[in-house]
Amino acid sequence: LHIELIQMMENAGRNLARLTHDLAAPTTAAVYVGSGGNAGGGLVAARHLANMGVDVIIVAARSARDLGSVPRHQLDIVERMGIEVRAEPVDADVVVDALIGYSLRGAPRGRTGELVAHLRAGVGPVVSLDVPSGLETTTGASPGAVVEAVATLTLAAPKVGLRGCPRVGRLFIGDIS
Repeated sequence: LHIELIQMMENAGRNLARLTHDLAAPTTAAVYVGSGGNAGGGLVAARHLANMGVDVIIVAARSARDLGSVPRHQLDIVERMGIEVRAEPVDADVVVDALIGYSLRGAPRGRTGELVAHLRAGVGPVVSLDVPSGLETTTGASPGAVVEAVATLTLAAPKVGLRGCPRVGRLFIGDIS
């Protein structure tokens, strides 16, 4: 259909922001992003939350040079908007988990693993994009630390490993076209 990644990312992030706002009505939000496509959706959500009047801080597991071109484009937008991007964790009324998506390969490690552990320690309610970071989407297994979400917006279709998994919280499906 020639629907490009940037369009799907925009739809995912907009839907995530709307769900997060509807569920938590936050005044502050911390958006935790990794380096892949999930990060791009999280960055779009950060932009939309800021446009809704939420005070947003982005916590990045990686530097801009480690991002793919489409997530890097989204990072450029939020930086131009003046949204703070930092490496150190921060708490907020609601936390958006966009660290790791369906492409998990083994236990979260490095800086991403540290941030997953931080979110797991309890920083407020967490809304995850596509899958709680650290959860394997096919089996529901957790090879290491896994984020405990109050809600998960999975994209396009439900993943088999999310069904009945308590770490998912309430499960919502987001249309990405």
